[in-house]
Amino acid sequence: MKTILALITLAVAISPSLAQVSVYGQCGGIGFTGSTTCASGSVCTELNAYYSQCLPGTATTTPPTTTTATTTSTAPGSTACSSSRTKFQFFGVNESGAEFGSGIWPGTLGTDYTFPSPSSIDYFVADGFNFFRVPFMMERLVPPSTGMTGPFNSAYLSGLTTIVNYITSKGAYAALDPHNFMIYNNQDITSTSDFQTFWTNLANQFKSNSHVIFDIMNEPNTIPASTAFSLNQAAINGIRSTGATQLILAEGTSWTGAWTWVSSGNGAAFAALKDPLNNTAIEMHQYLDSDGSGTNATCVSSTIGAERLAAATTWLQQNNMKGFLGEIGAGSNADCIAAVSGAFCSMQTAAGSPWIGASWWAAGPWWPADYFTGIEPPSGVAISQVLPQAIKPFL
Repeated sequence: MKTILALITLAVAISPSLAQVSVYGQCGGIGFTGSTTCASGSVCTELNAYYSQCLPGTATTTPPTTTTATTTSTAPGSTACSSSRTKFQFFGVNESGAEFGSGIWPGTLGTDYTFPSPSSIDYFVADGFNFFRVPFMMERLVPPSTGMTGPFNSAYLSGLTTIVNYITSKGAYAALDPHNFMIYNNQDITSTSDFQTFWTNLANQFKSNSHVIFDIMNEPNTIPASTAFSLNQAAINGIRSTGATQLILAEGTSWTGAWTWVSSGNGAAFAALKDPLNNTAIEMHQYLDSDGSGTNATCVSSTIGAERLAAATTWLQQNNMKGFLGEIGAGSNADCIAAVSGAFCSMQTAAGSPWIGASWWAAGPWWPADYFTGIEPPSGVAISQVLPQAIKPFL
């Protein structure tokens, strides 16, 4: 991929008036000086004043302006992508807090961890968001003294239930997310029977709330794909055994990265995943910095979002699976805003629309004021630019 991108860049530098921009490449925007001619089969489409992109299609579109300006665009959803895009069924944010204080068990509420703020939920619901992923720590819900198959800690369960019920009372969906990386009590989770029991017990607590979603486990990364598959399948079996019918989200190993979904072995292993209700989606995560960790505000390029999702989208299509982008985050700069827009656009215009949802990382009351992907209202870093320019147009 690096070689291909280098050749494209070289071609544009040599002859910007003749070069054709590849699909999902930038073709216009304020300050843009490159080619505005898209490759055959794609159309230069304005996503916002700062970024236009070559999207699949054949309609004639006038390339947007490339003059310099200092204003900030708040592009309406009607101009994002093309008329053929399919909006996400679920679109929202991660609401961190209950998983803070890693390794401090049970910890003290208000000191080591907190629960999301209802005012944050209100803010995003008012903007049209309908999905909130709620991370929590297993060791606080099922203390190591009695194991993951033991009884729930009533105080922690009450706090979790309270915020989940608040979210769903607003008509939105709440995803329960054990944010443990498939590790419990400092050991890899390997027992499918214990993990199935944990999820059977948890599903029994929430099966009557139709707006609850079960996110099996956040970002396994120390186990093989085959083990991750077996544990996810056991969880699905446990959840369905309770009579719960809600959406389930399954995550693979290698941090469930979209860009490594096939190469990590997840593609081969998870092709066999079965849900008797056919209501499970594959949850993947994707960050846009050089190592995909989401720790750097610099994105690889303005097109890296669509590029890193391409193979995963193809896998979903080929295996007739639904996909959910559970985490995406990037810096508040032109390249990253374009890359995030490109990612969402590629998902919503994909043939067959396998992607049913996405959520930004992250909101939560305890993120530092300078956390570059922070979107906690009213003054999170991502609110002034990323929210209006790269997220809201895809609602």
